[in-house]
Amino acid sequence: MSGSGANPFAQFQESFTQDGNVYKYFDLPSIDSKYESLPFSIRVLLESAVRNCDNFHVLEKDVQSILGWTPSLKQETSDVEVSFKPARVILQDFTGVPAVVDFAAMRDAVRELGGNPEKINPICPADLVIDHSVQVDFVRSSDALTKNESLEFQRNKERFTFLKWGARAFDNMLIVPPGSGIVHQVNLEYLARVVFESDSSADGSKILYPDSVVGTDSHTTMINGLGVLGWGVGGIEAEAVMLGQSISMLLPEVIGYRLEGKLGPLATSTDLVLTITKHLRQLGVVGKFVEFYGPGVAELSIADRATISNMCPEYGATVGYFPIDENTLSYMRQTNRSEKKIDIIRKYLKATRQLRDYSLVDQDPQYTESVTLDLSTVVTSVSGPKRPHDRVSVSSMCEDFKSCLISPVGFKGFAIPPSALAASGEFQWDDGKSYKIGHGSVVIAAITSCTNTSNPSVMLGAGLLAKNAVQKGLSILPYIKTSLSPGSGVVTYYLRESGVIPYLEQLGFDIVGYGCMTCIGNSGPLDENVVNTIEKNGLVCCGVLSGNRNFEGRIHPNTRANYLASPLLVIAYAIAGRVDIDFEIEPLGVDANGKEVFLRDIWPTRSEIQEVEHKHVIPAMFQEVYSKIQLGSRDWQTLEVSDSKLYPWSEISTYIKLPPFFEGMTRALPKLKGIEKARCLLLLGDSVTTDHISPAGSIARKSPAARYLSERGLTPRDFNSYGSRRGNDAVMARGTFANIRLVNKLASKTGPSTLHVPSGEEMDIFDAAERYASEGTPLVLVVGKDYGSGSSRDWAAKGPFLLGIKAVIAESYERIHRSNLVGMGIIPLQFLPGQSADTLKLSGREVYNIVLPEGELKPGQRIQVDADGNVFETTLRFDTEVDITYYKNGGILNYMIRKMLD
Repeated sequence: MSGSGANPFAQFQESFTQDGNVYKYFDLPSIDSKYESLPFSIRVLLESAVRNCDNFHVLEKDVQSILGWTPSLKQETSDVEVSFKPARVILQDFTGVPAVVDFAAMRDAVRELGGNPEKINPICPADLVIDHSVQVDFVRSSDALTKNESLEFQRNKERFTFLKWGARAFDNMLIVPPGSGIVHQVNLEYLARVVFESDSSADGSKILYPDSVVGTDSHTTMINGLGVLGWGVGGIEAEAVMLGQSISMLLPEVIGYRLEGKLGPLATSTDLVLTITKHLRQLGVVGKFVEFYGPGVAELSIADRATISNMCPEYGATVGYFPIDENTLSYMRQTNRSEKKIDIIRKYLKATRQLRDYSLVDQDPQYTESVTLDLSTVVTSVSGPKRPHDRVSVSSMCEDFKSCLISPVGFKGFAIPPSALAASGEFQWDDGKSYKIGHGSVVIAAITSCTNTSNPSVMLGAGLLAKNAVQKGLSILPYIKTSLSPGSGVVTYYLRESGVIPYLEQLGFDIVGYGCMTCIGNSGPLDENVVNTIEKNGLVCCGVLSGNRNFEGRIHPNTRANYLASPLLVIAYAIAGRVDIDFEIEPLGVDANGKEVFLRDIWPTRSEIQEVEHKHVIPAMFQEVYSKIQLGSRDWQTLEVSDSKLYPWSEISTYIKLPPFFEGMTRALPKLKGIEKARCLLLLGDSVTTDHISPAGSIARKSPAARYLSERGLTPRDFNSYGSRRGNDAVMARGTFANIRLVNKLASKTGPSTLHVPSGEEMDIFDAAERYASEGTPLVLVVGKDYGSGSSRDWAAKGPFLLGIKAVIAESYERIHRSNLVGMGIIPLQFLPGQSADTLKLSGREVYNIVLPEGELKPGQRIQVDADGNVFETTLRFDTEVDITYYKNGGILNYMIRKMLD
């Protein structure tokens, strides 16, 4: 246990002996009778507070506050703040690189300020999985995987070398090499402990406690399907946890989501999660815990539960938690966790009342609110064309897409005029044939993302559907970019053993890599003939993917409509070649006898899939794959890295650069002051996502980032992606707000441009920010509702900080992004209820003055803003005292450096 004082709850520690080892744990039920009525997710928070309580980092008040959780607690009126210390941190490479860069920079800063740089180490265990680097360049060939991975290493060698240095330089950090899989799937299948087992230095005994995790990706929530409490945080906040700090959070409401009945024979877990996502998004669960219960949960596999937990950010909750039951322990056995370990886990969970039996009503805790879903009502579905919670039943898809074409521009509209509804274009392909595409044509079909590739039922279902399709003589048009990117090597193993890979390959779904690919925008280029035809004719062409995000501009610039679907439907729509098809009455093709083949003729039933799964998904596969996972490829093994504890920064590197976050930093706290004579850099509307803010995807050839790289001798083919260059602040600052779909009311057109107000010139956003900086002008953003929704990305806060943004004024914030802004020392202000830029008639051309009180700042206090004499009040969205502490220090990392100097 950590801390500076004796634990006041030490008297509640109990122990048991197994195989000669003494295991200690905190007997939570004996602390207070209220424990039995607490939601299981809240029990995990309680255990952490009890175990870490030292009245310094974690207070007795935190324990009592958690014990005092009641169904009547309402977040809107509650200010119950508690501390939570997760058991570990998980990073993926794109967000992991900035974390390691920051740790390396912090070592330099500590040295400059006279401290010991080697004190900067992860205190909390950190696992980093390199999974975001590979791009879909090569498809439809047996060597696509080898070619893509070879290109990945060529493009990212410098970054990989840096990460390998970090693994050696820092203690308590595990690096999973590239080509191993997707972070959340590797977490589920390999890294998760379910119950942690750590040594006690006092008497040699071991301490047991629930596994819990925060990660630098919002889909960290996937692990809740295994009963491990976890959620996404900003990269900045994750770094603080790595340094031993607790997370300060408001005690959440817990929504009970009762499942009953069974899924129908044709329904998949993807259909279920899209149904739940739409339901909970309508209910409104932002910032809340969702906990699943009821007899229907027992009907779901752990992979099914993980699929539902994975899309938690899409329905807006902090977590979608499935308490641990015997199915959880069976999954651990299936994934090759040891029987001895499972026995210890079971014994601990029973002793602390954390092992759930979903059939027992008397185990149901109290919830803030409960809702019910009958699994038998779930129908085959997709979501789109621009948001993951816009579910559409497949039976309605044809008409829904046609409606989207003519609807006004928006989340469900493209405003295609009547005269252009029949638009189409033809192009020549490599086979010498001419092909025609129009609105609704599918040009990308990707089985991708841990949301689905972690689930054997839908992956094997796709394989069986492919087999049935091939045997019926069906095929996929050659210009459709088809790909299969499994989340781990285990997927390939069971697909191969079940005999379905040849059929997937025959349809064009060759394995192209292991990692986050199309789902995060690494879809690679489309053929120029296809692109030219789309652009010339103004076509709304489509991507269909088994992912979790389909925000506009994310998947590919030329797929304006993107639909999330099960792997089975990805193949089905690829065979159809278009999304405006009614599968009930329109055939996919004809067989060798000229008979029409419908989707129902090739769709496998749930029982057929389960039979194959039970036969082929076995522990030996997990043992074979994960016993070698830390070795990496030959390329990884031969990387040579420095043994120095301080990183040897290169002045000419365009990948890894010493960031300017700590320039001019002093030991003493800076004086608190307001923001004077600021200008508005951007005036934005609602639902501005981190995809709009954070640099992501490819680097446009005429962008400020491209100019920066070109000035350093790089050609466009060497630009790589923004994600691969997250370790270079100069590139990332230039790519902030570089999304081609950004709608800025200060600009005359959609895209990354804005108005430099004093001169009246319109220019690239970075160029405007640079000019303002040269003039000594601080900047603000004025935005609408749900600012910063989407994946948690630290550069969505670091980028604005480097652009000179001192405050954001929004109607509302996404939880993680607000935290990230605070972590970078940016003030988040919120319009009062009923007010907005529109109601206050803000044009964005005003000069802004923000007055901070001369006394102490307080969470949630009113802050006055003066915009050219238009004076209005806002709410200060520092939600906790910790937020204020971080801001006073100039950010969370600055706070940690000063702490290390004490």
